[in-house]
Amino acid sequence: MTKFITCLITFCLTSQLFIPGAYAVVRNDLGGTIEAHAQDGKKFDLPALKTDLEVDVEADLARVTVIQTFINPTKTPLHATYLFPLNKDAAVHGMKMEIGDEIVEAKIKKIEKAKKIFKKAKKEGKAASLLVQHRPNMFTQKIANLIPELPIKVTLEYVQTISKVDGDYRLVVPLIVGPRYQPSGSGRAPMVADKPRTGEVKKVRSDTAYGQWEIEALPEYPLVFGLDIQPNVDRERVSIKVNMKAGVPFTSVLSNTHELDISGDENHKVATLAGGRTIDNRDFVLNYRMAGENTQAGLLAHRNGKEGYFSLLIEPPAIPQTKDITPREMVFVLDTSGSMEGEPIAASKVFMRHALSRLRPNDYFRIIHFGDNATELTNGPVSATQNNLGLGLQRINSLRAQGGTEIVPAIRRAFSSPRINKTLRIVVFLTDGYIGNESAVLKLINREINGARIYAFGIGASVNRYLLSEMGRVGRGFARYIDPTEQPEEAAIKLAHKLETPVLTDISIDWKQLKVSEVTPEVIPDLFAGDSIRIQGKFEGEGLGTVQVKGKVKGRKASLPLQLNLPQDNYYEESTSAIPLIWARSKISDYMRQLNTPTKRFSDDELKFKVTTLGLNHSLVTKWTSFVAVSRRVVNPQPEITPDTTVPLPMVKGTTKNAYPPSGEGNSTKTASSAPATGTSGPAGSTSSILGNGTMTKTGTTPSILGDNMAANSVPEPETLLGLSLLMVAGLVAMWFIRRKAGIASSST
Repeated sequence: MTKFITCLITFCLTSQLFIPGAYAVVRNDLGGTIEAHAQDGKKFDLPALKTDLEVDVEADLARVTVIQTFINPTKTPLHATYLFPLNKDAAVHGMKMEIGDEIVEAKIKKIEKAKKIFKKAKKEGKAASLLVQHRPNMFTQKIANLIPELPIKVTLEYVQTISKVDGDYRLVVPLIVGPRYQPSGSGRAPMVADKPRTGEVKKVRSDTAYGQWEIEALPEYPLVFGLDIQPNVDRERVSIKVNMKAGVPFTSVLSNTHELDISGDENHKVATLAGGRTIDNRDFVLNYRMAGENTQAGLLAHRNGKEGYFSLLIEPPAIPQTKDITPREMVFVLDTSGSMEGEPIAASKVFMRHALSRLRPNDYFRIIHFGDNATELTNGPVSATQNNLGLGLQRINSLRAQGGTEIVPAIRRAFSSPRINKTLRIVVFLTDGYIGNESAVLKLINREINGARIYAFGIGASVNRYLLSEMGRVGRGFARYIDPTEQPEEAAIKLAHKLETPVLTDISIDWKQLKVSEVTPEVIPDLFAGDSIRIQGKFEGEGLGTVQVKGKVKGRKASLPLQLNLPQDNYYEESTSAIPLIWARSKISDYMRQLNTPTKRFSDDELKFKVTTLGLNHSLVTKWTSFVAVSRRVVNPQPEITPDTTVPLPMVKGTTKNAYPPSGEGNSTKTASSAPATGTSGPAGSTSSILGNGTMTKTGTTPSILGDNMAANSVPEPETLLGLSLLMVAGLVAMWFIRRKAGIASSST
């Protein structure tokens, strides 16, 4: 009996410390609220979020306003972290925070200063918000002291250009960050130089050397609802409104990702979601065309005080497509990791069937697929005979999605074999890009490419567009995207036909007598049919000037003379005020690109200084500059016991559980010795992690419905502490009675 009572008490005590088997429901009185229940009946309300986006499009420029409303549905204060994406080219130039009747304009600061201000406000019990960029398309918004029944509204503003892709202007508004696989050893900052033995690593600072984007681990991925309970996530978390105007009529406005209601006249359109609001489980993509586009170049200019900025649009000449007779070595690299399971891998197979069918007899091909490691169909390139193509199709049809996303071995293998004489090597990647070591991948490609071209095809509803676009740029190719949830067969067939050489190559500009400086991008990429690019820079003087765009069309020299009118005053439309911001953002991209593809022009420290200076001078968020806002008044009298939580995310549409760790573990951590689950494993003996529904680390094995931050750093709510205290007192009293009874029995004998 004594042993039974002791075991029962022990079980009761330990059951309060672990929260397995959680599930979630939605509270109807608070839209967006997610209330998690443990098996013992304990309830955990997680921070809720509403996002409203308004996009103003003028020709090929966009101004975007993002309003994030954070709600605390609990009875006690919370600190919240929200992981979210923005367009990879977004120039984020404004932020304000609203709490009650107080509006605070955020200030741009060096990242270490911004974090210090935020930490101080958090400790003092003031409401505060901190915007941090982790990648060009990945951000976190931290909210300090989110008080019950006192929502905090954060408004972000950014501008961007809208590129023409395959003849359409394509506006992309990312809505969710997909999981990121973090290979072993990546995401670590360099050792501190003066303390090499301590094992310490540098904090994120704007004035010290890092060497790559992976200056620290990716932000912890929040709890994901949807592995089993997708219907319980608020289906109306996001609203989108796009206001469009142009000097010529719009001939088409459509979206393949979301149903739209479109109103307005020929020159003014308004597009809104047909259902009013939607769930943020896929990217929003809007395609449009305009009439009368016969010009192949156009200029926008703006004066900011004494400085003049210009943005020059260039499109390739429209010429009949001629068949390229140069033999090609087509290297197909397929992602077959766990996150590709289901619709993504099916779309990849459709693409491959059509791509192989379009190979010519004098072409060669290779097929490489990767998950935990890279495997190749053959030991090198083989000719595109019917027999070899048949073997290739058999391999494609047999592929299954499983394992981690170890892309580095696949890249090494793709470029490892010697080039076949008198052939053009084209490397085709098919992947969702769900990795965290982008810098390592881009540096490796830059080192190994040796004249090859890269075409990156993103497969998924919310792919890593930053990585894929940079892969295409480094490889003098392009990036295209297949959404497997929307007519994947048609998209795969269309893109399989895009494996062609560019129309305009080796592009340069002769500025003649015009005084221009700091032109970006420094290296103008090749242009394909139906695409466009903008060249930004500074100018001096005013009036008419002549320049000449030069390049090669199918190997033949081509030129495009242009007459540019540079203004003395800002008599252009108001939209041109975005040009300085777009120039600065493009310049920052150039400098960051040099970190990933090193040159001898600038040291890493010089590049970081230039990026930081541009961020501060133009009020732009960068890797080393952040927006921070702090309320005047104290809103939380007990900030020291306020727990840290994360805003939960839905599962990316089209993915399966294989993209995330097992749902039964919640947002758990795993030891390196734990048996890896399908979709999260790495090479044997590795400590690879996947930033999905949880982060695999060496920190422990305790699962927590509230996520790693909450499990590691939070303090239980007061009622929880009281319950634990009472239970422990009851246990001690019971054990005292047991020992007393045992003592009496002993003395009586």
